[in-house]
Amino acid sequence: MTPPDRSGLEAALSAEVDGEVRFDAGSRGAYATDGSNYRQVPLGVVVPRTVEAGARAVSVCARFDAPVLSRGGGTSLAGQSTNTAVVIDWSKYCTGVLSVDPERRTCVVEPGIVLDELNRHLARHKLQFGPKPSTHTHCALGGMIGNNSCGASAQAYGKTVDNVRRLEILTYDGQRAWVGPTPPDERARIIAGGGRLAEIYTGLYRIATEYLADIRRGYPKIPRRVSGYNLDSLLPENGFDVAKALVGSEGTLVTVLRAELDLVPVPPYQSLLVLGYDDICAAADDVPHLLEHCSPSQLEALDGRMAQLMREEGAYLDSLGNLPEGDSWLMVLYSGDSQEDVDAQAHALLRAIGRGEKDANVAFSDDIAREQKMLKAREAGLGVTARPPDDRETWEGWEDSAVPPERLGDYLRDLKDLFAEFDYDHPSLYGHFGQGCVHTRIPFGLTTAEGVAGFRRFVERAADLVASYGGSLSGEHGDGQSRGELLTRMFGERLVTAFGELKALFDPGNRMNPGKVVHPNPVDGQLRLGPTWRPATPKTHFGYPEDDHSFNRAVMRCVGIGNCRGHSGGVMCPSYRATMEEEHSTRGRARLLFEMLDGHADSAVKDGWRSTAVRDALDLCLACKGCKSDCPTGVDMATLKAEFMSHHYAGRPRPMAHYSMGWLPLWARLSRTAPSLVNSALHAPGLASLGKRLAGIDEARPAPVFAAQSFLQWWRARDREEPDPADPRTVVLWPDTFSTYFHPSLAISAVRVLEDAGFRIAVPSKPVCCGLTWISTGQLPTAKRVLRHTLDVLRPYLDAGTPVIGLEPSCTAVFRADAPELMPGDQDVERLAAQTRTFAEQLVHHAPDGWRPPQLARQATVQTHCHQHAVMKFDADRELMRRAHLDAEVLDEGCCGLAGNFGFERGHHEVSMAVAELGVLPAVRGAAPDSLVLADGFSCRTQIEQGGTGRRALHLAEVLALALDGNLPSDHPERLADRPAEPSRAARWATTASLAALSLGAVAGLRQLRR
Repeated sequence: MTPPDRSGLEAALSAEVDGEVRFDAGSRGAYATDGSNYRQVPLGVVVPRTVEAGARAVSVCARFDAPVLSRGGGTSLAGQSTNTAVVIDWSKYCTGVLSVDPERRTCVVEPGIVLDELNRHLARHKLQFGPKPSTHTHCALGGMIGNNSCGASAQAYGKTVDNVRRLEILTYDGQRAWVGPTPPDERARIIAGGGRLAEIYTGLYRIATEYLADIRRGYPKIPRRVSGYNLDSLLPENGFDVAKALVGSEGTLVTVLRAELDLVPVPPYQSLLVLGYDDICAAADDVPHLLEHCSPSQLEALDGRMAQLMREEGAYLDSLGNLPEGDSWLMVLYSGDSQEDVDAQAHALLRAIGRGEKDANVAFSDDIAREQKMLKAREAGLGVTARPPDDRETWEGWEDSAVPPERLGDYLRDLKDLFAEFDYDHPSLYGHFGQGCVHTRIPFGLTTAEGVAGFRRFVERAADLVASYGGSLSGEHGDGQSRGELLTRMFGERLVTAFGELKALFDPGNRMNPGKVVHPNPVDGQLRLGPTWRPATPKTHFGYPEDDHSFNRAVMRCVGIGNCRGHSGGVMCPSYRATMEEEHSTRGRARLLFEMLDGHADSAVKDGWRSTAVRDALDLCLACKGCKSDCPTGVDMATLKAEFMSHHYAGRPRPMAHYSMGWLPLWARLSRTAPSLVNSALHAPGLASLGKRLAGIDEARPAPVFAAQSFLQWWRARDREEPDPADPRTVVLWPDTFSTYFHPSLAISAVRVLEDAGFRIAVPSKPVCCGLTWISTGQLPTAKRVLRHTLDVLRPYLDAGTPVIGLEPSCTAVFRADAPELMPGDQDVERLAAQTRTFAEQLVHHAPDGWRPPQLARQATVQTHCHQHAVMKFDADRELMRRAHLDAEVLDEGCCGLAGNFGFERGHHEVSMAVAELGVLPAVRGAAPDSLVLADGFSCRTQIEQGGTGRRALHLAEVLALALDGNLPSDHPERLADRPAEPSRAARWATTASLAALSLGAVAGLRQLRR
């Protein structure tokens, strides 16, 4: 087929559609793949501002004969969210809940709304949308309808198709209508009305009638049949339901504009029963026995392999610790209207199967928080199994097959035999066993011709196997390209012919998500990798020791799960939450870096390290490192950004902020010559504004104030004898730039508390720096030189094994994470990483027996620094606060938004503040006046102080030091902390006047010389 006129199409869409129209390389690269093995670079992307604008975009595409792909969260695992088409992304603007009818338990929504956001909206009515896939934090309802999504809760509430009442649809040729159950008289009325809608209903009735026996005979009678079109919904006994027939059609038939959904009550009580088994097949064998005796809300399974991977990755250890004896487990969740009822159901099952609550292979809980943590561990299966620690990458392709639950055990044995035959080792097997649905990821060899051929042979054999069990190729994720070619093996030729007739009825030109489900692309075609993938292998500064020393493998950690598109909780990804842009998510950036490797002839990014598209996508990355911990596969975008910028700007001028902020440690040391004058200049009218423009700093961001006396000046004036590095009581207090030159009271407080605990303090006598600001601005060769100098200064302490205590989390994280990656194999770096501790870690784990922190008996609102969240974790801080009798509310509101140099740089202030207003600043404003506000990070403290909260945040060391002096004031206790004051108005104006006088004098002098 002749490709559409791209330039004309872009111009028409831009002129006629109320939305963002993007045909640039960056946008196309960011949408080139989803969560699957497949990759197709789109023609362009349209982000409509309204549903009507989205409908208009389809109309314009039809005029140009351009294919269309509707997209929500982009998490599809079968390739149905990637195509060489115009991608319509509904998830940014079309997110409305148009109505809620609590009495009828229905709502009407737009296609872009995220499931968790919908359920938050419904919470006031104590209602929810029943199906809940593991991607509930970021999957869109439109995508759930397209995929017929399920999740663990489908045990109780069914698939999405079972919860859709009506759909407003749009065909490619412009027919628009609300569809749903259609009684015979209603169908007759529509057909009598004539036109395109009558043609559609006539065709639907013909297909349902002609293939009636085939549908009744050929559709598996199992809970999780997701493969194929829902022709069974057109049967007379199913009410000729056109809406349900279109659910799960993956955007290949119509565009869904709005949906009316059925809702269910939120059950107020839960209990969880976990049963241990010797292996996963034995667990599967017991499923039908359990279902004979109970009707659980969920019946989930995980195997020993997944538990092993979690332990190796240090993930969900608390939940693993609550598992009973066994090497595989079934999790049986009960929900109901009273705790007595759900507990009774659990105990009744135990009696029925001959087990007791005290048995070693049984664990029972009616603690909802603990239950949700355990179920979340099961939800994490995809991420945990995608990049196992043994580095054998696993892939989708046979990740959601389903069989009758009563035959599940035998199916798993045969499937494991098939794994062994293909030498696929022992993939984890887990999933929704109560409905016979099995999840797994398999180490297919997708980069060689032999490996791809093996992949094809395996899925063909597996398709025949599941069909022999009366099962479904897909029990949750749909067909797309992964299974479209295999549908004949499950349904036979006649039903697949009926699928083709349904496609031709709605989309005769094959313009709606072509190549998926019907007339599918080959299962081994359009692979994201494939035997012809030949990426560049660039030399890098970081060593990527956890990625086989490969930048490419580090980029490929992203498998498209999309957790970075979540709206709340954790840290990742602040720039996405502020912009709602795929390009500004961790996943979108990883996709662009993948395209930058130029492994395919049609790669969207062709200019490598010099790419402006990649640079622009990375520009709004806050380098918070939230993805390093929150991404299920551990993508570290901060490191990838630093790597890219180092090469992008190599040998050419950088943004001025890289010189002003990137070299901040040097400027801070130079400020010691006249700190008052420097502060006056940085805040002087006119002069400050000019300086910010020259330095690349956003004019809306006030400059921080340098202290009159730095921590190092205070320390030297103390004139104490340096302790012996080998003395077990000796610790090195790291003099980071921020605690030394801006907030020295913090470091002074740390000295007081550490000495109170019996430690002897050493401070390096020569200038040192961790290199953080050079790393964050991508000046990596300079960062290495700075680190090398620091290692030389610290050598006596490194040799003696002296602990190095970090106060600023971002600097501590450099020593623990960045430095070992930047200088892999360096023994001194490894020693420094091992010897570096946080202030809380030192006091909790290494303080002398008998020492107790001063008691505060105070409430505290606590903001965790993102780098601490990602690298050092916060457990020791929680424990230290507990021992100090601090009633700490540790915020789960994400990044503060300042993020080191990010929030200071020109063009970032708006995003920086938008991130802060998502949670951190409102939470601080809501803190009680007598409570403490704690933030160990300089960025967090600065953002809180400059963010209109009326509060000043303290470091934990400052709070403990204040407590050593006695009780804190009842109102705004932070006022006791010492902070450098801004220069007076007179000093600021005097500086401006002096500069003006000097300038006038210089001008007069020049004039005199000319005479």
